[in-house]
Amino acid sequence: MTKNAIAAFAAFAAAAVFAEDGTNLLEKASDVSFDAGADLRIRQEIIHNAPQVPGGMVGRPGVYRGKTINHIRFRPRVWSEIKAGEHFRLYGRLADEFRAPITGSGNANNWPGEVVVDNLYLDGVGLFKDTFGFLDSVDFRIGRQDIYNLYGLKHIFFDGTPGDGSRSLYADMVRMGLAFSEDTRLDFFAMLNKDREYMRFGTNRSRYANQLSGMGGNDTEMDDWGFGTVFSSNVGFLDYQLFWIQKDEASFHRKGVKHPRRQINLLGTKLVPHWTRNLSTPVEVMAQVGENGWDESMSAYAGYAGVEWKDNEAKKGEWKPYASAGVLLLSGDKDAGTEDGGRHAWDPMWYRAIDAGEMFLYGSNYAVAWWSNLIDVKGVCGIEFGRNHGVKLTAGPMFAETKDGLGGGDGAYKGFYSQARYDFPIWTAERDRGERFEVCAHVVGEWFNPGDYYATDKPAYYVRWQIEFRF
Repeated sequence: MTKNAIAAFAAFAAAAVFAEDGTNLLEKASDVSFDAGADLRIRQEIIHNAPQVPGGMVGRPGVYRGKTINHIRFRPRVWSEIKAGEHFRLYGRLADEFRAPITGSGNANNWPGEVVVDNLYLDGVGLFKDTFGFLDSVDFRIGRQDIYNLYGLKHIFFDGTPGDGSRSLYADMVRMGLAFSEDTRLDFFAMLNKDREYMRFGTNRSRYANQLSGMGGNDTEMDDWGFGTVFSSNVGFLDYQLFWIQKDEASFHRKGVKHPRRQINLLGTKLVPHWTRNLSTPVEVMAQVGENGWDESMSAYAGYAGVEWKDNEAKKGEWKPYASAGVLLLSGDKDAGTEDGGRHAWDPMWYRAIDAGEMFLYGSNYAVAWWSNLIDVKGVCGIEFGRNHGVKLTAGPMFAETKDGLGGGDGAYKGFYSQARYDFPIWTAERDRGERFEVCAHVVGEWFNPGDYYATDKPAYYVRWQIEFRF
């Protein structure tokens, strides 16, 4: 699918606003309201010995971050929204993130160096309700929007812009959903991620927005775009999803060498049997097929299986304990360090996530949060004490699915990872009274003991504290 086709899909979705039995829906919009707010997040991160930090690591096994990274990040955001009746909402948000090093030279981004349009989209909900006998309603969202856990598929959708760090999670996207009943719907989407941020104000620094595979020497200066459809329904106690997604990665030149485009088709299903109100066992199975610009075929596979328990019968104000265990598998390729990056390593699509640990965003071997060649076994337990208040413990071993040699060692055992996190409120808003100002914080610590996949036995650690003000 070309970028022009994606634009045509956007135009079609927008046209839906103007047709319901020949009536312009905008004419039905009334009771226009306006709201605005802001938030400020401050966090300090300390990282020591994170293995295989991206940025020259691929093809250079045994290179490690031997010194400590210590910096403070500041992320201010302001937002506003306009609601028109019960069907339409226009939302916009501006953001920046800058940091100051505590130790070492680091990268110091001086505010107000750059302000970006972090979100800007139009929502339409509950359209065409009861207009057609087979269709319950239609909804859409057009514009720049966060994609975290979109459609509940967190191993596909997380962040469209990992190259700009923790500043944003957005992608430029058009999506439309057809609801046939309360439990059955068909969703369509199309998205575009540019290599550079173009909706910005400030200096000409223009930080990288995208960050694609480091495998085969791929650079940040590539666009990616994609489209797909997701069908969601249930049969008795079983929720299920079927999905097909295509992703294209543009070709680019680097140091006089042309690197080929890649086109990937993903087919998958997600099954979630709910055995009781508290117990479920989610399963995901996914396969990728495609080709690169050299007309070479590509294939990869991924899967997840787990068990999840949460006390959903707890009453409001009561503690809610939860626990889960699962295994995530992402295929690898022994030739991941070669020019073309191999042809069987899993492409994470837009799963640029922190599930495998905060420190591994800086040490995922291939690029920032480029998850591939991984068997991640995790156990999680915790308690939710209330809003913005809880404790969570995570631990488990990590393995390479295929020995690719990029860690510098001769084995497949990456190591044992553990994390402890505590979230707590400092000032809680009384929302039933219309209050909005609140202050919350958290502290998180991670510890990683490397295995024989790496050419080091030095433990790595990550520590962060954060405070967030919401207005």
